[in-house]
Amino acid sequence: MPKKPQKKQSSLPSKLNPFRWLMRHWWRLLIIIAAVIAAYGVYLDAQIVKQFSGNKWQVPAQIFARPMHLELKQEITIKEIVEELELLGYRKVRHADDTGEYQLKATGVRIQRRAFHFPHGQESEISVDITLANGRISSLRNLKNNRALDEIYLEPWLVTRLMSSGREDRMLVNLKGVPPSLIKALVLVEDKDFYQHYGIAPLSILRALIANVSAGRAVQGGSTLTQQLVKNLFLTNEKSLVRKAKEALMALIIDARYSKDEIIEAYLNEVFLGQNGNTGVHGFGLASLFYFDRPIAELNVSEIATLVGIIKGPSYYNPRRHPERVTERRNLVLRILFENNELQRNEYEYAINQPLNLASGASLKSGKHPAFMNLVRRELKTVLADPNMRESGLKVFTTLDSVAQRKAEEAVIAGVAAQQKRMKLTQLQSAMVVTDIKSGEVRSIVGDANPQYQGFNRALDAKRAIGSLIKPTIYLTALERAAQYNLATPLTDEAIKLKSTYGKMWEPKNADKKFRGQVTLVDALTQSLNVPTVNLGMEVGLDDIASTIRRLGVNEPIDIYPAMTLGAVNFSPMQVNQMYQTIANNGRYIPLHAVTAVLSPKDKPLWKFSARGEQRADLKATYLLNYALHKVTREGTAKQIRKTFGDINMAGKTGTTDDYRDSWFSGFDNNILVTTWMGKDNNEPINLSGATGAMQLFIGYQKLQQPKSLVRRYPKGLGIAHFDEESGALSRPGCANTISVPAILDALPPVPKTCNGEIRGPLKKSLWERLFGN
Repeated sequence: MPKKPQKKQSSLPSKLNPFRWLMRHWWRLLIIIAAVIAAYGVYLDAQIVKQFSGNKWQVPAQIFARPMHLELKQEITIKEIVEELELLGYRKVRHADDTGEYQLKATGVRIQRRAFHFPHGQESEISVDITLANGRISSLRNLKNNRALDEIYLEPWLVTRLMSSGREDRMLVNLKGVPPSLIKALVLVEDKDFYQHYGIAPLSILRALIANVSAGRAVQGGSTLTQQLVKNLFLTNEKSLVRKAKEALMALIIDARYSKDEIIEAYLNEVFLGQNGNTGVHGFGLASLFYFDRPIAELNVSEIATLVGIIKGPSYYNPRRHPERVTERRNLVLRILFENNELQRNEYEYAINQPLNLASGASLKSGKHPAFMNLVRRELKTVLADPNMRESGLKVFTTLDSVAQRKAEEAVIAGVAAQQKRMKLTQLQSAMVVTDIKSGEVRSIVGDANPQYQGFNRALDAKRAIGSLIKPTIYLTALERAAQYNLATPLTDEAIKLKSTYGKMWEPKNADKKFRGQVTLVDALTQSLNVPTVNLGMEVGLDDIASTIRRLGVNEPIDIYPAMTLGAVNFSPMQVNQMYQTIANNGRYIPLHAVTAVLSPKDKPLWKFSARGEQRADLKATYLLNYALHKVTREGTAKQIRKTFGDINMAGKTGTTDDYRDSWFSGFDNNILVTTWMGKDNNEPINLSGATGAMQLFIGYQKLQQPKSLVRRYPKGLGIAHFDEESGALSRPGCANTISVPAILDALPPVPKTCNGEIRGPLKKSLWERLFGN
């Protein structure tokens, strides 16, 4: 009987049970997992090192106003000093003992000035007494060593912060500059075991889990400060076990690589503490300014507790929207400090009874002073043309006088409103430029009737006919020809016809439609007479006048035709101010500028304004011109200035264009030059002359900012000369029809021996000698 064929056994191994396979190969699996974790850890470590070793954050550029400079014999008032201190957030107290405080005294002010790194170098905190006498600083004394000082600077006001493309803002602090009570409160409230754990705290996580399960909702977090830092710096808000594991691993790496001080300093600068418009407020440095308008180092324990309390939920604990809620949270933080023996009972009870004392937050408001900032941005495009200078966190120092800017804005708002009401006008526009005569520094700019308008900047970009503001350039051109012209030179004031560029006849007339036959050069300018000015302009030459304008600092193309002698040239208020700055500075040109220095985030000097002045107009001729411009404000078209300010002497010139479309004024006291303009964007008439329109803005501004009386010392070679009023010939002081005016003595003809002319010192000093003499 044949055998049954046997089944062939398979040569393949039978399938293993997965559990048995895992038990057999677990060590291999662990090696693989460990290798993956190690590789991932190396990757995460590289990310962490890259972030921590470089710049952790893109920090906005800080734009500072000018620091107030106080020196012996400086003309200033206590009110002006206090206005600056209030702007800087100094606290008025009865006894100034702590940094950031000041106290008023009978003859001055005591200041506990903050430390600051100025463009000229670091200056430490200082306690200083400032004493004034007769409107001037008579003494500056360092109270620490009782030494007399020659000068002192107050730290500059932070105007704004130029944001990058991101939506985060922060002001970096270092651990040394932070109150110890902040660190203690932060650790006790957010991570009590911070100095004991290694980045994660398993027991804290377990406690939080139990508390949350018991409450049925999330009532307690288990994340350490290090984990919070990881989440904010590297991760998203995604809630998953994978993200939590990544957070824990990165926290362990950070704790292993960096010291506790480095970790907590990073946390202080990273933590989210609120929202300023569409920009996040990150870090305690910025939050201190945002909520209290003071540096972090000057906060008291109650204010520190408020900031620490906000961490839990910046939206829920928004102190401006929910003050009661925040007060309760603050008091909880204070109680924790008290229970951990960080506060005495009396300190605790005092702190919990304090109001929140919140500031308005205006100090960090974006868009402040848009016209001035527009100029700063334009200058920075040139200053920062080198890509190596475009670092994060640059410190830009400007010429802005914050108090003067505020007053300029007030003057424009009030002045435009008054004119619109008085003249029944609508859509009246305005601009104002205020500069320092000696330095060319722009102190304030207003570019719109609404100073906060962010659009078209009329101060820089509105080029309008300047009318009679051009006249001083014509008279300066003549006076520089000292052998031909002086202040007593007769000018013809009779009807005249001139052919324009287009072949049409042009018949200029005076504003009052009258002709005087003949007037002296000084009176023609004082009264802003058109016809004598046109005659003089044609005599000296239109090309030479255009050359004078360029020498004074305006390089705008100019159409050369007769009407330019009456201001048929289009300049912006800034360009006009540049022209008059050179005149007011005795013919010495210096470019107007708004940026003075740029420092790196580590206070390394990167750029400094260094343009030197250049004598572009004859010194003696410019003094004669300024004498005439002073006379304009005493008895000419701007005589309202004398009526308003009395013995405070100023100089200036009004300007009005055809059909009263533009109203201009440019005037100066001893220190500052102000150019104002009023008109309409559509070029409609406004029925305001230079005196009734733009000059009123000048007067309004000067009323707000205590003007300094004009004082000028005339140069060697000038003296008082006596002239026959009709012929312009030299004359004796006692002869009939003589006028006495300053003149360039060595340019005059020989002294006649008859009554027709003689030079000698006047028996009594004239007004000009008292103001401008030696």
